Amino acid sequence: MTELRYVYAICEPLGAELPAGLTGVAGDRPHMFPHLGLVAVVSHVPERDFAEQPLRAHLEDLDWLADTARAHERVIEALMGASITPLPLRLATVFHDDTGVRLMMEEQAAHFRDTLDRLQGRIEWGVKVYAEPEPEPDAEPAQGDGPRGKPSSGRDYLRQRRRTVMAREDTWQQAERFADRLHATLSAHAEGTRLHPPQNPALSSAPGQNVLNAAYLVPRPYAAEFMDVLDRTKCRERGVRIELTGPWAAYSFVESVGSGGSQSSPETGPGAGT
Repeated sequence: MTELRYVYAICEPLGAELPAGLTGVAGDRPHMFPHLGLVAVVSHVPERDFAEQPLRAHLEDLDWLADTARAHERVIEALMGASITPLPLRLATVFHDDTGVRLMMEEQAAHFRDTLDRLQGRIEWGVKVYAEPEPEPDAEPAQGDGPRGKPSSGRDYLRQRRRTVMAREDTWQQAERFADRLHATLSAHAEGTRLHPPQNPALSSAPGQNVLNAAYLVPRPYAAEFMDVLDRTKCRERGVRIELTGPWAAYSFVESVGSGGSQSSPETGPGAGT
């Protein structure tokens, strides 16, 4: 069976072994691949799944994609748990052989070093804001309405429906204004920010309308301060829900690195906008 090289991240020399028992994509144990004073974290994956054509088909299988993303993230988390600052690569960054990995490191060495210097000691937090209109309480019957606010005619139904739509739009507008203020506040306590497209509600199980999907780059020593700022802001608006994720490796603050072997496909981690 032909095996390809799957690259998770680029790091500075680790000075230690990877955690015992760590498994990556396709169940293989990742290993360190040193070159030019840098280290690529690599494992072997089967060509039957990760060559260009089969991988393209797999990317349409959400269960397969989720399992692969979890395995990828498990390796990144292990690096972060060892206080290593990884430069995470895209999900399914695959090369035909060691030569492909080596050439990628040679071509991108200056970029990798600059990025690692910029990200050293920093982590990413993800913040999402959702507008969640509260269900309307049973209303007193309006003139022309039936018992308990139920419409007694088509005209009354349309009037009641219009009130509901207007209330929802007002909640969304309030949530958007709140999200703008929150983003400005959090940005003042971060070294970098990225605004991702709002989550597609058709692809997300999260309730509500996503009005902010942002990432913040924060030095590790200031992580508690960043979360305190968020906590002080959380409960000031009705009809708004805030979701914090992290700490992550700085996925959103790494420029894409192309694959010289098979391909580099969709991103993993918090920067994905689905």
